[in-house]
Amino acid sequence: MQNSYVYILLCSDNTFYVGVTSDVHQRLIEHQEGKHFGSYTYSRRPLILVYYCDFTDINLAISFEKKIKKWSKAKKQALIDGRFEDLPNLAKKNFKK
Repeated sequence: MQNSYVYILLCSDNTFYVGVTSDVHQRLIEHQEGKHFGSYTYSRRPLILVYYCDFTDINLAISFEKKIKKWSKAKKQALIDGRFEDLPNLAKKNFKK
């Protein structure tokens, strides 16, 4: 059974990129080398791998990736920092008044 990984990259413009892959280290190399011209990370290099977790079920990995992509930057940062107790209280979006 092959593992799948959900990962978060910190981009040079201080944004996060969330992805899913079967080989997180090879995928990071591809991002760093700019293998996919025009992709989100292409013009935001260099990149730093700041988080990853593994799944034995690709469908669960894809579901988790989609969930994280909707999270606010603060909530993603809490996940990266391991502040799991803060996750429920962080909003998906910051709405300006």
